[in-house]
Amino acid sequence: MFNLTRMATIGLSFVALSACASVGMAKEPLLDPADSKNTLHIMRKLQCSTIDNEPAVYAWDGVAYARRQGEKDLHMFDVEGMNIRQCTAIESDDGKKGFHLVSREILLYLDKDTGEVLKTWDNPWTGETVTVQHVANDPVNFKMYETNRNGEPAVWSGVVSGGTWWNRNTFPLWYPSPLGGEYQKEVGATYHATEMFNFFGRTDDLLDPKTTTAKINVGWSRISDWLPWMNMNGREGVLYMHTAGRKLSQFDELSDTMKSEIANHYPEYAEPPPAGDPRKNMTSWEYYKQVTEGSIELPKR
Repeated sequence: MFNLTRMATIGLSFVALSACASVGMAKEPLLDPADSKNTLHIMRKLQCSTIDNEPAVYAWDGVAYARRQGEKDLHMFDVEGMNIRQCTAIESDDGKKGFHLVSREILLYLDKDTGEVLKTWDNPWTGETVTVQHVANDPVNFKMYETNRNGEPAVWSGVVSGGTWWNRNTFPLWYPSPLGGEYQKEVGATYHATEMFNFFGRTDDLLDPKTTTAKINVGWSRISDWLPWMNMNGREGVLYMHTAGRKLSQFDELSDTMKSEIANHYPEYAEPPPAGDPRKNMTSWEYYKQVTEGSIELPKR
């Protein structure tokens, strides 16, 4: 799902910005996005903050549609999400500098007409009323170093155009489903989805070496198989979501709906995981599995 940590995919260079002068005194040079020495600084400003253990919050909202052959696309429900995170400086065993991002995220499914958080959903294809299982992924972590997986210097993959920068990432996902058995290749039980991110912001904000975080607008889209709780029983079709959002200045800028959900059902999401969190990442399908098996208890609504 809405996993911003995947921005660590990098590669692509572009023209560097030069230093400028003001009132006869030279300003501190802007960060050069084509210089790998600036990549960690830029990525930390995008992801969270250059200050260790300073929380950052992303929020987004949008729509979820169903698509099936021979049928008009169906607006099933709306969605609203948040991710709270923090970064700390780290160093690899071979002395490479980097940072560790730790985060957790929520995605709520909302009634498309009232905006209320859904408790149940009427499946129009099966006639069944099912319990809605919202996404609560904890943790969603990653590490980034000054070199990429090939041992080459990491270079930010964005584009600078005058006063604006943007960065897009497309992630086709194809791996054994946590809900499948031993014969996933034979029966087609492989997890299949694509996540698409667009990030935008002001060049002077991102490349100013004196600022600790960047103001960012984000677009997130996702194409996937049916959600497990929909009980679609192998029916043809896909689910797609289209959302937009931004990095917030503070936690209190979250919507009243999201803040109420966190206060009443997910209180730990008021803060990011602790620095150095060693746990394995959670996905929405794995979360569903653990709820079904009883190792995670859903909040009572």
